[in-house]
Amino acid sequence: MNATPPNVPEEKVSGPWRDAWKAFRKNKTAMVGLGIIVFFVLIALLAPFIAPYGFKEQELVNRLKAPSSAHWFGTDDLGRDLFTRVIYGARISLWVGFFSVIGSIVVGTFLGVLAGFYGKWIDMLISRMFDILLAFPSILLAIAIVAILGPSLQNALYAIAIVNVPTYGRLVRSKVLSLKSEEYVTAARAIGMKNSRILISHILPNSITPIIVQGTLGIATAIIEAAALGFLGLGAQPPDPEWGKMLSDSRQFISKAPWTVLFPGLSIMLTVLGFNLMGDGLRDILDPRMKN
Repeated sequence: MNATPPNVPEEKVSGPWRDAWKAFRKNKTAMVGLGIIVFFVLIALLAPFIAPYGFKEQELVNRLKAPSSAHWFGTDDLGRDLFTRVIYGARISLWVGFFSVIGSIVVGTFLGVLAGFYGKWIDMLISRMFDILLAFPSILLAIAIVAILGPSLQNALYAIAIVNVPTYGRLVRSKVLSLKSEEYVTAARAIGMKNSRILISHILPNSITPIIVQGTLGIATAIIEAAALGFLGLGAQPPDPEWGKMLSDSRQFISKAPWTVLFPGLSIMLTVLGFNLMGDGLRDILDPRMKN
C-alpha cells in the first residue's frame, strides 16, 4: 500500500520581473517618481470630472486674476481658468510623450535589429542614417521637420519621434551585436532554427531591458521637446492648453501676473522629474552593471 506523501508547502513563485518589482519598491526615489507619474496620469484621465470650467471658456472681465477660491491657479490674459488649462495640458503633454516614444522605439528597434543581426551593407546604410540624424541637435532637427510639415500637435509628435529614432536604434544594435554571438544563439542556428524565430524567441526578449529604461527617460525628454515646440508656436495651436504654449502666451505678463507662468512651468518640471526618477530607478535595478 502506497503511503500518502506529506504535504509540502509550496514555495512562492519567483521570476526576474517579480524580483525587479520587489527591488523597485525598495527604491524610494523611484517610488516617488512613480507616484508623480501616476498623479499626473490620473489628472489627465479625470480632467473632465476635475476641471471646474471648460478650457476654452473666456471671461475677459476676470483676466489676469490672482489665485483665489474661484480660480485656484488664477486666470490668464483671456480670463480662462489656469487650473483647468493645466489639467487638460497634462493630457496633451503625456499623450505626446508616450506616443512619440512608442513610435521611436518601434522604428528604432526594427532598424537596430536589422543593422545588428544582418550586418554588412544593411548595417552600414542604417548606421550612416543614424549618424546623419545625430549630427543635428535634436530640437533644431525637430523644428526643421515641423517647419516643413506645418505647425500642429500631430506634426510635433512625428518630429519628436523621428529625432529620437537613432537613440533607440543604436541601443538595440549594440545589444543585438553582443547577443548574436552568445552560445544559445549559436545552438539555435545549429539545430536549423530560422533567423526570424531566433530574433523573436531569443534576441528581442533579451534586448527589452535597456529599451524600457531608455524609453522611460525618453518620455521626459519628449515632454520637454514638445513644450519647446509649443513655446515656439510649432506645437499645439490655440485654444489647445499645451504647457509650452501657455508659457509662451504668458511670458509678457511675468512681472504683472507671475502665476500664469508658475503653474505650467511647475507642471513641466514635476512631470519630467517623475519620469527621470523612475527611469534612474529602473536603470539601477535592470542594468547588471549598476548592481554591486
